[in-house]
Amino acid sequence: MDQTNDTVVFEFVLVGLSGSWKTTIFLISTFSLLYLSIILGNLFIVFLVITDSHLQSPMYFLLANLSLNDIGLSSTTVPKMISDLLKEHKVISFHSCMTQNCFIHIIGGEEMVLLIAMAFDRYTAICKPLHYLRIMSPKLCILFVVTSWVTGVVHALAQFFFVINLPFCGPNKVDSFYCNFPRIIKLACADGDRFELVIAANSGFISMGTFFLLLLSYMFILITVWKRSSGGLSKALVTLSTHITVVILFFAPCMSIYVWPFSTSSIDKYLFIVDFAITPALNPVIYTLRNKDIRVAIKRLCKVTGHDKYC
Repeated sequence: MDQTNDTVVFEFVLVGLSGSWKTTIFLISTFSLLYLSIILGNLFIVFLVITDSHLQSPMYFLLANLSLNDIGLSSTTVPKMISDLLKEHKVISFHSCMTQNCFIHIIGGEEMVLLIAMAFDRYTAICKPLHYLRIMSPKLCILFVVTSWVTGVVHALAQFFFVINLPFCGPNKVDSFYCNFPRIIKLACADGDRFELVIAANSGFISMGTFFLLLLSYMFILITVWKRSSGGLSKALVTLSTHITVVILFFAPCMSIYVWPFSTSSIDKYLFIVDFAITPALNPVIYTLRNKDIRVAIKRLCKVTGHDKYC
């Protein structure tokens, strides 16, 4: 094959989620409702954290940032996916494709660090409650958020500069509803086998390593609580179950796709619907239903606005 670095592909055709007209209407309605719930639900959590003085704590500061992150992650793909469902010819320009993927990896990298920060917050609150406010200082919380952005940018740029220099000379059909780097690399006019390790190392092993690090940290917290008091184990498990659920929902699709990035199956586009649409919509529900402080804050808000009978 020609190994030139001249890119002659100016756009990619996204195969997306095709089907009958009835299926298309169903998908448009479903994803529109999901995206609306993502925006409203996550902005509501941010609003509660900002306005309710009882939620002015490190945990909810990190949760508000996670909510903003979920809005950003879904916004990189879901609006275009909805608009593409209305089109017969689904295309995205080369530069838009690279930009979309860059933002996906920035926000994805940021979310990983935020989840680690939230795990550290829970460890400190449960295992070192007397030192919680001293350890989880405002300075450390801001440092966590800044570190998450720096990590996301570095991770994304490593992927971006790797892919942008690949030669693309056709074909240009991508079996996905967004620009999936493993799928894009398969279209490069070069031997794709040697690029598999780069993708697996950069995204796959980072995702898998972070996932197991988080699970080990939660196990460590539960074992520590169990050794101190068996009665506190159930309370700690209830507290951590919310975080564990979110971690599994976020990381399962990432590991499935990026640990084996060149699978011939098209299942990856369905798996990433979980990350881009379902998980961001479920997170506000999970944190609301399973968190007493959030539920109490909602009741206070209803009372202030005169709608307490609806809460």
